Amino acid sequence: RDLVTPLNMPPRPPALWLREEVDAIVLALHVQPGAKRTEAAGTHGDSLKIRLAAPPVDGKANAELIRFLADAFEVPQRQVTIVRGETSRQKSVRIDAPAARPDREWSAANPAG
Repeated sequence: RDLVTPLNMPPRPPALWLREEVDAIVLALHVQPGAKRTEAAGTHGDSLKIRLAAPPVDGKANAELIRFLADAFEVPQRQVTIVRGETSRQKSVRIDAPAARPDREWSAANPAG
């Protein structure tokens, strides 16, 4: 039997858009506001691409990003912080004490967006 098992697969390189800290993670994101729905959509360069179903006006896209990430990582919205890029498509976002880790699925799914 020639089955590929996790034991003989080469290790997957770490996602460039993910930095793990003590009890927190930091995501490098490329956000696309004005999409039909909010979702993780592969990568854009060294960033995770997130489509947002909110316009880029009056902080609506940032609010939708925080809501989406809080729901995905199963944390209160106060534990999701935009560290850098408040007014940019390129953002760094910190998630404190994530209860869920959907980023592991995002790493394995659609590597190019």
